Amino acid sequence: MIILDTHIWLWWVSADTELLAAARSKQIELCNFVAVSAISCFEVSWLARHGRIVLPCDQAQWFEKALDGSGISLLPITPEIATMAVDLPEHHSDPQDRIIMATALAHDAKLMSSDRKFPIYAELAGRLL
Repeated sequence: MIILDTHIWLWWVSADTELLAAARSKQIELCNFVAVSAISCFEVSWLARHGRIVLPCDQAQWFEKALDGSGISLLPITPEIATMAVDLPEHHSDPQDRIIMATALAHDAKLMSSDRKFPIYAELAGRLL
């Protein structure tokens, strides 16, 4: 299983080959189960609302394409994941990223991210792609 962080998910859905390297695209293509945390839906909506990204269609259509249309599964934020996110060391203050990291840990999954702070977490050793 691979968990995509929000930006990797955005790049994958938009087929942005400049930002998503071919090697990463291949890893996603070859994986049997690829998912995002439900918090990534919030993050996409927030980024769009604040003009940090422009979606090619309305949000409902984008989410349909980005999930069902792309074969990406959506994982809920469980109490276990919420607790793990809060208990992680304070290297990263972004709550969305903390939940994404905790989602990967809770599901014993690999995590694909370009976030430079993720490698600081010993908890993610051997999980980062």
